[in-house]
Amino acid sequence: MNLNQITVPSLDLHKSVPFYQKLGLQLIVDAIPDYARYECPEGDATFSIHKVTELPKGDGIYVYFECIDLDERVTTLLKNGIEFDELPKDKKWLWREARLRDLDGNQIILFHGGVNRKNPPWRLTS
Repeated sequence: MNLNQITVPSLDLHKSVPFYQKLGLQLIVDAIPDYARYECPEGDATFSIHKVTELPKGDGIYVYFECIDLDERVTTLLKNGIEFDELPKDKKWLWREARLRDLDGNQIILFHGGVNRKNPPWRLTS
């Protein structure tokens, strides 16, 4: 099994689509106002947005995008007007993360986990 894509809800794709392009995703399906799909610059996963009339309640959705050049990428995004809730910070789970929200409140985490992404010291053994 392989993860194909993540889809997040949006109230207004006319606003959401440029936001994700500014993050660095490549638009590959433009079915605005109802749907948009992107390729990630690395790997095979895709990311999409679909129009909803109401956003989910509670904490919402968390989407993690790994960036080898996390600090440099955050600096560039800040210069391009992207606002962050948390700038790059080393976490106790051995990842470095920066946190922001998209225009619909979905939580976006840009991170670098390196070898610890899939193989932290506390990984279960089979």
